[in-house]
Amino acid sequence: MSNYHTKSVTELSAMLQAGEVSSVELTQYFLDRIKNNDDKLNSFITVCEEQALAQAAESDEKLKAGNAPLLTGVPIAHKDIFCTDGVKTSCASKMLDNFVSPYDATVVTNMRAAGVVMLGKTNMDEFAMGSSNETSFYGGVKNPWDTLTVPGGSSGGSAAAVAARLAPAATGTDTGGSIRQPAALCGLTGLKPTYGRVSRYGMIAFASSLDQAGTFTQTAEDSALMLNVMSGLDEKDSTSVDKEVPDYTTNLNQDLKGLKIGLPKEYFDEGLNADVAKVVEAAIAEYKKMGAEIVDISLPNSHLSVPAYYVIAPAECSSNLSRFDGVRFGYRCDDPKDLEDMYKRSRGEGFGEEVKRRIMIGAYVLSAGYYDAYYLKAQKIRRLISDDFKAAFEKVDVIMGPTAPDVAFKIGEKSDDPISMYLSDIYTIAVNLAGLPGMSVPAGFVNGLPVGLQITGNYFKESQLLNVAHQYQKNTDWHRAIPEDFS
Repeated sequence: MSNYHTKSVTELSAMLQAGEVSSVELTQYFLDRIKNNDDKLNSFITVCEEQALAQAAESDEKLKAGNAPLLTGVPIAHKDIFCTDGVKTSCASKMLDNFVSPYDATVVTNMRAAGVVMLGKTNMDEFAMGSSNETSFYGGVKNPWDTLTVPGGSSGGSAAAVAARLAPAATGTDTGGSIRQPAALCGLTGLKPTYGRVSRYGMIAFASSLDQAGTFTQTAEDSALMLNVMSGLDEKDSTSVDKEVPDYTTNLNQDLKGLKIGLPKEYFDEGLNADVAKVVEAAIAEYKKMGAEIVDISLPNSHLSVPAYYVIAPAECSSNLSRFDGVRFGYRCDDPKDLEDMYKRSRGEGFGEEVKRRIMIGAYVLSAGYYDAYYLKAQKIRRLISDDFKAAFEKVDVIMGPTAPDVAFKIGEKSDDPISMYLSDIYTIAVNLAGLPGMSVPAGFVNGLPVGLQITGNYFKESQLLNVAHQYQKNTDWHRAIPEDFS
């Protein structure tokens, strides 16, 4: 029996290029894994069997002809927030349950141009709002390491699918930690690039100044290959940055002697599970052995990141989600009495509880009497948080700490306590507010559940981040662990 699922994207790419396996064979293998295993996880909303096999057959033709791009024929999954031409794009909401996109998001276009095969669309928190993947209209996703626990969110479907090796890699989006937190909870390498590095065109917007597309992979090397393809200026997205895209694989093997790692004292406070802290400290000790220098730093305003985020993100979401009104596309209520009734009932019936909560908070903080007191103040705090990072990066090259304060929690444990749920992202949110690149890499286990080490870099220093992560993965094998039920 083949064991293709144990291979990284880099390894599968080499096998495809050498003709050791065909893309059709590989794609069928992963489609079969999804068919046989996903009922335990609920990680996919849509599986594109026919389309995937057709794309794989095309890839095989290109591979035979020679000179095919490196990722040609590699099957991956896309988070169901990326528009995909001719395929349902639901954002895990009843509001878009009937929406078939007429175009591709730029990330999807770039991946397709690189020869990547799309296995399907993964489950997520509704409109990317959540930290546990329990708000999906299609039901929650389960964590492959323990199916009684959550995989994290909002990109929990992508994380669970890659952790269970139902796909070699997947795309995700990160607004306040929605790639890094599920990557930590599922034992994966999760990368959130600098804001503006990857186009947001065709990625259904939640909070436009925070959303960023990224990847879930087994290794940092795989992340580098995918980032090479995803990055770059896109004239369709006014927030995309016109900055040359380096080859992210070139610096992976630089040694880390003299690398300055900043440890913020605020990340090791009483909110952090003591066992998680030990795992993170062991990972940092590994870096010391590699010749890195540890520097104690402070990010004094980081404790304000959660309150600032939960003013800014809902404000932007209330604006972005106003387009879902039952008029042009998406869900429309039955037999509306008049236009106002159609608006109210379509939105009332189409959106889930968490989405409604955030729309209402957002509308409130933007309203005439409260704009200065809340929204404007949150934006000022955002600047202070950003300045803290700038000051830190004058002394250090990267910043490290835990990705999440604890390991995966039980399904339902925080459903009735939104504040406790929001605090799951306490270490990740500041990175989005500042627009910096961040990664989570697998660093060990607590009670059989994965722990992630978060690495944050300076603007557009993804090459350095990937190098720092790759060197750690050369000396450890946490990233190779596969949940027992899926091995």
